[in-house]
Amino acid sequence: MNKPSRAMILAATVALLAGCATAPSNPADPLEPMNRALYRVHDVVDTNVVKPIAQGYVDFIPYFIRKGISNVFNNIDDAFSALNGTLQGKFDEAGNDMGRVMVNSLFGVVGLIDVASDIGIPRGHEDFGLTFAHWGIPAGPYLFVPLFGPTTVRDGTGVIIRIAVGPVGFIPDVPLRNSLYGVGFVDQRSQLLGVGDLVDTAALDRYTFIRNAYFQRRRYLFYDGKPPPEAEDE
Repeated sequence: MNKPSRAMILAATVALLAGCATAPSNPADPLEPMNRALYRVHDVVDTNVVKPIAQGYVDFIPYFIRKGISNVFNNIDDAFSALNGTLQGKFDEAGNDMGRVMVNSLFGVVGLIDVASDIGIPRGHEDFGLTFAHWGIPAGPYLFVPLFGPTTVRDGTGVIIRIAVGPVGFIPDVPLRNSLYGVGFVDQRSQLLGVGDLVDTAALDRYTFIRNAYFQRRRYLFYDGKPPPEAEDE
């Protein structure tokens, strides 16, 4: 699972500065009425169930344990980033990601400690959705999936593939496997607790703000942090 907290905050800030909170309906979101309804469902469940669980996780689980859990999941994500970097022909970035996996697995107690970051090996953020985009596969319509959040048909398909081929899915013990999925979900949600406050403060329309922040973030990742001016970009 990716660790998007910094990127999401950056994307949301960029979206705010660009006036995304008051932007008109996006043509990439032809299913907006349905998506808005699904967002309302998500908001109720997240506010009343998921967010309190994530807050309790932060309040009661010591930081070093939470950090270790995040590092293990990040180590898995680095392996997939290396694979997707290779599929996109980004061999230098893929080498860095694979180097991170090797260093953290060997010297970081199977990834519990992020030794690679401490010694300055940069992390990539490649995923199957970005690989499909690199190959020219259209994004398809925007979707808002309750408990999952914003995505597109292309990116959502990439996430499904990521989950299907991830190591957790091959654990034969079903209760253990589901518990690990749950821990990963809560860990990821806990890293987004501050983003909700930012959206509440900045957005006139939360749905539109989140949608445009999502597109800004994906564009930022597609161009490896150096997107061209939007007037020059499709």
